[in-house]
Amino acid sequence: MYMVKYTIQRLVYMLMVFLIITLMCFVLIRMLPLPALPPNDPHTEIIALRREALGYNKPYLEQFWIFIKNVFTGFNWGVSEQLYIGRQVWDVFLEKLPATMIVNLYSILWTIPIGIGLGILAALMKNTWVDYTISTLTMVVISVPSFVYAFLIQYIFCFKLRWFPFVMNGGTDYFTWSMFLSMIPAVLSLSFGVIAGFCRTTRAELTEVLTSEFMLLARTKGLTKAQATVRHALRNCFVVIVPGIFGEFIGILGGSLIIERIFSIPGVGALTLNAINARDYNVFMLSTCFYTAIGLMAGLVVDISYGFIDPRIRMGSKK
Repeated sequence: MYMVKYTIQRLVYMLMVFLIITLMCFVLIRMLPLPALPPNDPHTEIIALRREALGYNKPYLEQFWIFIKNVFTGFNWGVSEQLYIGRQVWDVFLEKLPATMIVNLYSILWTIPIGIGLGILAALMKNTWVDYTISTLTMVVISVPSFVYAFLIQYIFCFKLRWFPFVMNGGTDYFTWSMFLSMIPAVLSLSFGVIAGFCRTTRAELTEVLTSEFMLLARTKGLTKAQATVRHALRNCFVVIVPGIFGEFIGILGGSLIIERIFSIPGVGALTLNAINARDYNVFMLSTCFYTAIGLMAGLVVDISYGFIDPRIRMGSKK
């Protein structure tokens, strides 16, 4: 009962935050001047009529109300006016989404086990040179932006060693070997931060659990250190780690704007940056709403998952 009530409350708050962020982005993008329409283009008159129907000459709040009404009543995100003239924005977005999802999925599938494994190793060998080395590298990796790794990977693996191409291959053959090789530099660039994050979280949680009183009790009952760690310590440690894994999988859809631009990945991130540069209002608003919804949904899934993983946790309960 508490979880249902808590979930409903969070959904209401999510909707409020979503509308506020969308309104802010809507006003900011509409404050930018519209690109001039070519006088002899056959689409010019159609675009001008469409802009008038969308209230481009009205106050921002009226424009926003028209936008929200079109989205929630007919799921109409409008058409592209600059990047893909005349095409439905939603259709263009669906074409770009698979590239973003696949690159991020490859990144997550190997970074999560590596990050958790390094965290477990550091916790079990606490205050040794192994722990100090892993902890130091973790802090360094977390402190460096992902685009720095992207440039290093391009220089070392693409330019010097020539193992991979500089940018991702074109086309939609995402599961061919050549396409996979072209994705590896981007996958590596996205991976370092995830590995370091899970490593730090796992080490901190497991170190705390290993010094708990119930672990001492388990050892006094005859369990070896390995048995006590696997049966008891890791189970309690994963109460914090598993929700983070859920959040990462939800974030697959989000991708990375900078990494996609550096490696020419034809995904949602590149589409968003191109929409900003071209001042394509409708494309930008769909991307903004998408990223906002993904971020809010990931937070909700992480919070709710605590209650399912550990029955002792009751989100929303005052007791």
